[in-house]
Amino acid sequence: MKQYHIWTIGCQMNHADSIRIGSALEQTGYTFTENADEADVLILNTCSVRQRAEDSATGRLTSLVPLKRKKPDLVVAVTGCMVPPNEPGKAALYKRFPAVDLFFDTLDPQTLVERLPERSEQPLEFMPTQSIQSKVDVTAFMAVIYGCNYTCSYCIVPLRRGKELSRPVDEVVSHVKSYVRRGVREVTLLGQTIDAYGHDLPGRPDLADLFREVSQVEGLWRIRWLTSHPKMMSLKMIKSVAELPKVCNYFNLPVQAGDDAILRAMKRPYTVAFYEKLAATVRQYNPGCALSTDIIVGFPGEGDLQFQRTYDLLERTRFNEVHVAAYSPRPGTAAAEMEDNVPLEIKRERLQAIERLQEKIAQEYSAEFLRRTVEILVERKEKGRWYGRTTTNKSVFFDNPPLPEYEDFNWKGKLVDIEIEKTSAWSLQGRVAGTPSVPQPKPLQTFQPLNDRVPLTLISRA
Repeated sequence: MKQYHIWTIGCQMNHADSIRIGSALEQTGYTFTENADEADVLILNTCSVRQRAEDSATGRLTSLVPLKRKKPDLVVAVTGCMVPPNEPGKAALYKRFPAVDLFFDTLDPQTLVERLPERSEQPLEFMPTQSIQSKVDVTAFMAVIYGCNYTCSYCIVPLRRGKELSRPVDEVVSHVKSYVRRGVREVTLLGQTIDAYGHDLPGRPDLADLFREVSQVEGLWRIRWLTSHPKMMSLKMIKSVAELPKVCNYFNLPVQAGDDAILRAMKRPYTVAFYEKLAATVRQYNPGCALSTDIIVGFPGEGDLQFQRTYDLLERTRFNEVHVAAYSPRPGTAAAEMEDNVPLEIKRERLQAIERLQEKIAQEYSAEFLRRTVEILVERKEKGRWYGRTTTNKSVFFDNPPLPEYEDFNWKGKLVDIEIEKTSAWSLQGRVAGTPSVPQPKPLQTFQPLNDRVPLTLISRA
């Protein structure tokens, strides 16, 4: 039987796309293998948002040359953000990487399937089959809107993934149901600008409407979503998080910089004052929520004063999480035409300063959990300890209670109350609440796999 292997790097969207591509291959008769050397089809799902990610993909492609020589019939295909949508851009990649047989769009796995001798003549559908079950676990990622209509000057994503295209509500709900029947208890709905969801669909449903429909799926316990754009976040969406128990009380709202001039250069269509009012509104309607953001340091033109304003914004807003990166020019973007005039050493200093500040703030937030009981969904065992997250995305570790009946107990996929005994900036540690008189864990409903299939929307970028 023919086998395929997928190597994935980058954001959660890429991981969701890999499952989609795997589903298409399995409908053609392929099975997944963890060993790339055994594969008949090898796919690299790449990222080019940061130079380091692109360098990693380039290194991986170079390392495949000996394998391709050894197995000339091996089909090597590349997708993801390294692959431009235009043919001249792809032609340049074919010349650069002659070992690659196909560069294709993540939204069009049909192009890959048609290159295979075993290709299916049937329309492709999304079908999370058993051999990709390892990628569809207690939690699962699910793309609901592709592309991005914004043109942030530093970002390569719109150039690679095109304009926004939303999946129909009923298709998303069917997809969620198919996952739940296979044991998924939490889904993360994905989009480059997820709060733009639905504007291109008949009737213009929005993210709040999607939350309500997905919340009705029996057996699903939690809904997360990534990534929001500050200008697209509406009061209706903010209120829906407070009103729907399954929607996690966690907001990711990337601000990118705390200086209005830098925001304009980044082509971010809001001011710092607008963002701060939005953050306050989120917290007003969702008390106890977690708020995270993204920051880019060292953007062209960022002087000491501009950086200090970003630092001051983080001190004022006190985010629960901050994801910070040093600016690196991406060829083809507007910012790549600007002078990259912040020295690498200064970028590193600013990045480390923000990391130190955020570690202090995160430690203070974590300390508030001490001796409190939190509910987590247990996702896996990690280095001998059970791991799960709160609805506010806080990582929690615990051990089996020291009782004979729990010595080999499997907590995976269960909702468990944990009493926090130790805190650090990035995680919490505790014990099952109520020990030594241990309560029964909240029940895990079992769903038998069905033969249902969900249409796999294939979108042409022509």
